[in-house]
Amino acid sequence: MSQAEAVARTPRPLWSLGLLRSEITMTFRRWRTLALLAVLAGIPALVGIAVRIETGDGGPAGGGGGGEGGPAFLSQVTHNGLFLVFASLAVTLPFFLPMSVGVIAGDSLAGEASGGTLRYLLVAPAGRTRLLLVKYATALTFCLVSALIVALSALATGALLFPLGEVTLLSGTSVSFGEGLLRALAIAVAVAVSLTGVAAIGLFVSTLTSSGIAAMATTVGLLITVQILDSLPQLHALQPYLFPHYWLSFADLLRDPVYWDQLAKNLGLQALYAVVFGSAAWARFTTRDITA
Repeated sequence: MSQAEAVARTPRPLWSLGLLRSEITMTFRRWRTLALLAVLAGIPALVGIAVRIETGDGGPAGGGGGGEGGPAFLSQVTHNGLFLVFASLAVTLPFFLPMSVGVIAGDSLAGEASGGTLRYLLVAPAGRTRLLLVKYATALTFCLVSALIVALSALATGALLFPLGEVTLLSGTSVSFGEGLLRALAIAVAVAVSLTGVAAIGLFVSTLTSSGIAAMATTVGLLITVQILDSLPQLHALQPYLFPHYWLSFADLLRDPVYWDQLAKNLGLQALYAVVFGSAAWARFTTRDITA
């Protein structure tokens, strides 16, 4: 047996920290990634400035904050800058965050193919399954980083423009600012988890084409289509199975006690999408002829 055959037959682990570290570093050094993160960081600043300008002297920005979702959080921002974190995540989650994740995940494999580097990655040798896992792990890393970027930008803007202090939860209970920060971190993580389904869909689409632009456009198009379907009352029976349906369930982390029902449904739904589309991506990628 030749040395090349011996190397080829040597079992390779499905995971490689070196390959993962290299992929994450390369992804976050790209100008496209930096531009997406810069846009996400700018949204909380724009929201905070808009609320500050509208309220003038810092008075309430409209009605009370007894409801759920973005508008209710916005009405509380002038009383406590920490609420800008919750409002910004609610504003960016329906489109800006998932669109950014769709761009990164959609370009993960298709971009390598269009650039002519995919075949060389597989010869490295990375192995198809291991490369797919690393690409998905990188997309998940971007999910977490992007959510944290929005939260940190909102926290800094809120601290500069509005007072900070005890946090009044949606249930009416007041907690310390420190506990409010911990809940903000938990909400950012919950938002990142909400994006894992989009990442899996984008990865699957990326295995279907050798054009990075086509993969990104298809992923974002699917995102918009599903968002529209989730807003039509005539499709209420279908909506609990659509990946964005429980995205705003993170608001339940601002209750005392926390309502876990919707959060658990969101986690289970994202896991289902990750398994289904991750498996489809693996089935497609491991049987695909790589010519570029």
